[in-house]
Amino acid sequence: MRLRSLRPPRRLGHGEEATLVEHLEELRHRLFVCIGAVAVGFVVAFIFHRHLIHALELELPKNRRHLTTLTIGEPFMTSMWLSVYAGFLLALPVVIWQAWSFFLPAFDPAHERVLRVFVVISVALLAIGVAFGYEIALPAAAHFLTNYDKNQYTVLIRARDYIGFAAKVLVAMAIVFELPLFVVGLTRIGILQTRTLRRSRRIGYFVVCCVGVALPGVDPVTTTLETIPLLVLYEASIWASVLLERRSERTASAPLEPQH
Repeated sequence: MRLRSLRPPRRLGHGEEATLVEHLEELRHRLFVCIGAVAVGFVVAFIFHRHLIHALELELPKNRRHLTTLTIGEPFMTSMWLSVYAGFLLALPVVIWQAWSFFLPAFDPAHERVLRVFVVISVALLAIGVAFGYEIALPAAAHFLTNYDKNQYTVLIRARDYIGFAAKVLVAMAIVFELPLFVVGLTRIGILQTRTLRRSRRIGYFVVCCVGVALPGVDPVTTTLETIPLLVLYEASIWASVLLERRSERTASAPLEPQH
């Protein structure tokens, strides 16, 4: 029984009929794979957690780069939670792969190659999102928050609060930059229509702004820096979906070459 649970999930074929129990069994296996990937990412992140803490400290103003702890267990728990966030980021490509693999058999077999391309692009977008958060969003937020009314307060930066805030910003930016992939994927498998996306731009922008406000950030600087990429990426995802749809239509309408 234990060896059976360690087997990789059996992937259903395209159009293959399966019972509810078989679908749930596959979902269970894929969840185990995702949890295992997060666990491995956590271990790797915990090994290098001191380097991660130092890297986050560098985004603070030079005169604020000494983190404070107030309780005996705070250093350990702060490092643990940082490792959890970093481990999730490391495992995110695996999670995306498992999610798409679970739903893909319900659609056309031609989307098999699309899935592989999407996973590669997702890793690239993930890296770009983390880089944007680390180089632009986090430093701007840290500078604004630590210097706001600085003459009125004695600022002591608590390790738990700052590292938790920084990790959430980086995770949020990583997920935000996956938006084009998500929208394009839904249009490619037919759940969304490019015609609907183009006609409902205003509604889409409103929803995107609401998402930006809901993202981690207690100040207008962080919220703005998180919302602007969302708006740009949402528009880019619409045009990417339109271009891919037109390409598919040209391919479908192209005359077949005669076989010799």
